[in-house]
Amino acid sequence: MFLNLTVLGVLSGIILAYVYSYANPLILANKEKELKEAIFIVLPEARDYVTLEKTAGKEKLIVYKGIDANGGPVGLAFAADGGGFQGNIGIMVGLDMDYLRLKGIKVLDLVETPGLGKRVSEPAFENQFKGVEITPKIEYIKNRKPEKPNQIQSITGATISSDAVVKNINKAVEKVLKSFPREEALKAVAGAKEKGNTPAPAPTQ
Repeated sequence: MFLNLTVLGVLSGIILAYVYSYANPLILANKEKELKEAIFIVLPEARDYVTLEKTAGKEKLIVYKGIDANGGPVGLAFAADGGGFQGNIGIMVGLDMDYLRLKGIKVLDLVETPGLGKRVSEPAFENQFKGVEITPKIEYIKNRKPEKPNQIQSITGATISSDAVVKNINKAVEKVLKSFPREEALKAVAGAKEKGNTPAPAPTQ
């Protein structure tokens, strides 16, 4: 019995390793595809982008500078990941080049409760962030419509997830504003890694 269990364990390990080696590149490629599409969703005027990178302490910061058909900058896109109610919430955020308001968000990674927390990935919630001002910090309100240009309305029954999205975005915006000053971001093209992308299809609303 011991020998049988050992052989079975070894065979299972080999099979799992083979499946992982086959599936992992596909998973990574799919995530890269989703990321590229999200950049064009949160920066709808962009037709290409340039990747800008910086290291702040031990953290590597990456932003994507969107470029329109004429080569002009349209905004910055960047990740705003962080904990939600049940796990990580991964968000792509678009910020205008005036550093005044968001151009949009797209939730990419989500493990929240179906029918409640997962509603933060619905267009009705995401669309609230289009044009919302980042100063003072974005905030959410409950059970009533936004009254100020920096406010969005939380989802009833999913306040924790709504709060997590807002906090993740505020933290990411703060880091970007500190690490990539507007004047620097406007000029930062030379030496950056250019991405030859075609526009991603517009998200279905």
